[in-house]
Amino acid sequence: MIARGRVHPTLSKTYPMEQVGQAAYEVHRNTHQGKVGVRCLAPAEGLGVRDPELRARHETEINRFRGQ
Repeated sequence: MIARGRVHPTLSKTYPMEQVGQAAYEVHRNTHQGKVGVRCLAPAEGLGVRDPELRARHETEINRFRGQ
């Protein structure tokens, strides 16, 4: 479903592991839009992208809740 563009793994924000408390606080207080992620081993966002062209086609939907 993701590869076909029917489901989009939408994250409103990601946090480094050091800020897991802030991520949990935002979820607890419901001050976020979409999903919140915590990067456990990745030093930066986007490192798990295996198909950049496929991601680029769906960039708008993936980032729907960012910056809100």
